[in-house]
Amino acid sequence: FAGYISQVLKNYTDHACDGEYVSLRCPHRTTISIQSSFYGRIVPSHQMCPSRYPHSYATLIKEDVACSVGTSLQKMLDECQDRRSCQFLVNSRLFGTDPCPGTGKYLIVWYKCRPNEYKSKVACEDDKLRLSCKKSMVIAIYSAIFGRTQGGSLECPYQNLGMPMIECQSATALQLMIKRCHGKRSCSIYASTYEFGDPCYPGIQKHLNVIYTCDNTPLLLPVDETQPPVLTSSMEPVGVSTEMALLSNILAAYAFIT
Repeated sequence: FAGYISQVLKNYTDHACDGEYVSLRCPHRTTISIQSSFYGRIVPSHQMCPSRYPHSYATLIKEDVACSVGTSLQKMLDECQDRRSCQFLVNSRLFGTDPCPGTGKYLIVWYKCRPNEYKSKVACEDDKLRLSCKKSMVIAIYSAIFGRTQGGSLECPYQNLGMPMIECQSATALQLMIKRCHGKRSCSIYASTYEFGDPCYPGIQKHLNVIYTCDNTPLLLPVDETQPPVLTSSMEPVGVSTEMALLSNILAAYAFIT
């Protein structure tokens, strides 16, 4: 069961150079959920995906290290979203116009594995949230948010008390829900600042939103020993490293809890 949960919570990263195949896959009963994608070049070729041209030719052209396409994410959604696995050859023709001819490029994809069937429950601030599964089935938490999201919640309408509509979320909501509910047939928790702390300004109304599944064969899915490529911070587009670090901390917390 711990293997299945780590597979689902994990943020995967895969990459391929021009002329190589990129291959994404998820474990049984989950599908690919694309989080982000990049195609182009933002680091020199000696750091990632070396040029295939002879060195003498490469010196005649200036390598573009500020090269990217805006269609990368949409292409990945078209090719892989909601599938168990996908594979295709990486080249500039896939993404439309080549933004930097003569410069070798690469594709980096960030994705998660989303359960095929999942449930969502919401509790307004200070109300009790109850999760339960049928007999012989256990809870597997996929995500948990405590705070105030930009879109708000239909179940907990925002009452304007003179406070600005600012998004704010607890950094420990997922870890706490894992501790309380993972592997149990039922569980309950109050959507309160006593449990989750207060991530918002005083007076901001909050809610707890939990997405989970009920699994009746928790030992069916072993841990996948294969690991996606590890990229250094210099290889990541700006704005991604913080999210990756947060997810790593979440998994570390779960490992400590188990």
